Amino acid sequence: PWIRRLSGLRSCAFFYHIGPCRHGLYPAYHDGVEIYDSVLDLVGHTPLIRLGHIGRDLDCVLLAKAEMLNPGGSVKDRIALRMLEAAEQAGHLRAGGTIVEPTSGNTGVGLAIAAALKGYRCIFTMPDKMSQEKITLLRAYGAEVVIAPTAVPPDSPQSYYRVADRLTEEIPGAFQPNQYFNQENPRAHYETTGPEIWAQTEGRVTHLVAGVGTGGTITGAARFLKERNPAIVVVGADPAGSLYTGDQARPYLTEGIGEDFMPESFDPAVVDRWVTVSDRDSFLTARRIVREEGLLVGESCGTAIFAALEIGRGLGTGDVVVVILPDGGRNYLSKLYNDSWMLENGFIERPGTQARIGQVLSQKQRAEPHMPDLVAIEAHAKVGRAIEVLQNFGISQLPVARGDRPHDLAEIVGSIRERSLLDRVYRDGDSLHHDVVEVMEAPLPVVEAAAGVEEMFADLSRGAEAVVVVDGAKPIGVLSRAD
Repeated sequence: PWIRRLSGLRSCAFFYHIGPCRHGLYPAYHDGVEIYDSVLDLVGHTPLIRLGHIGRDLDCVLLAKAEMLNPGGSVKDRIALRMLEAAEQAGHLRAGGTIVEPTSGNTGVGLAIAAALKGYRCIFTMPDKMSQEKITLLRAYGAEVVIAPTAVPPDSPQSYYRVADRLTEEIPGAFQPNQYFNQENPRAHYETTGPEIWAQTEGRVTHLVAGVGTGGTITGAARFLKERNPAIVVVGADPAGSLYTGDQARPYLTEGIGEDFMPESFDPAVVDRWVTVSDRDSFLTARRIVREEGLLVGESCGTAIFAALEIGRGLGTGDVVVVILPDGGRNYLSKLYNDSWMLENGFIERPGTQARIGQVLSQKQRAEPHMPDLVAIEAHAKVGRAIEVLQNFGISQLPVARGDRPHDLAEIVGSIRERSLLDRVYRDGDSLHHDVVEVMEAPLPVVEAAAGVEEMFADLSRGAEAVVVVDGAKPIGVLSRAD
């Protein structure tokens, strides 16, 4: 930007930015410090970040438009102020009025920020699948939040769309921006997001990938880019269960994108290709982005990146893919980044279940080098000797075999447990001199070393206190509950 120095003051110098900010000669520079008129001047002009790690196997260039760096943390900041200013100019929203909006959270934050500066009351309706962080955040801005059920048709009186309509009708001076039908939604992206991408890539962008919710982002940005270069391919990323790519809408967990109806803010003609993404792929890809790129992103970012990777595999070195990352991950710490929640919903496996039983046995044997790999008792040894073996090695159960070193599973004929053995001796002292075969119990369950740990858990959960690990037909060790 051009900078003009305004002199004439003795104590200090002021510098003013001549550029596209909303309030003329702003932001100001005082002693080299940049000062903005309000937080609203920070909306937009988000950077492009090369995804060199998660896209390392692609020949094309993969760039992310980091919309989480807007002041409200999402791409929705771009449309919130635009819709309010248009409503003010049209006389739909007056001083002291109330803003009512159905939102998945992000649009509500953008509206709440603008409302805080303009003095409006805010009421937002949200589906019950949204994270608690989003609800708490909206209330932090002073907004009221009304929760409605997710699993109802959009025209149901209980849906968060219809609840918002009813509140708008009932509250005097209320106005609903209605991002799903408001044309200021795609227009904001036509005038900001699209031009930014074109300028930042110097017109070299060949593919645009975005999740589709209200459709405003992809519609506005795509219209601008296709006017500059009709050959640009626009890819819509859609969660499995959304009506955009399915014959019938059904519930899904990914927040903020996909719909169960067709919004007027979306122009399907701008989309050249669709990629449908499951909840699992969305969530796991989002977690990959954090760990590989250091970007804490939201669930729908995982959807968009998954789609970008899908189309990127067929592209060459001359292609430049820009994927829009709509929001950050702090609103999803209780869901997407909560291992317990991910486990409960079947998106990740219980820690350790991918390990093999043989690996666990090897770790045990390395940790206890004084122990033989397999401790067993010969069937015709005396009970007193069995108790000595149990106590010498600090173990609670033993396989009983035809010999003390069984080389084949067929040689194991039973098992003994310390607790039942001592109880028997307490009741009958003479049993110390009996053969083990006379007091033994059924053989311990058997598991293959190559099997997953979950098989051992299954046996232990049914009451077994230990299992015999075999490699083929050869017993190689015993694992207990403690192990």
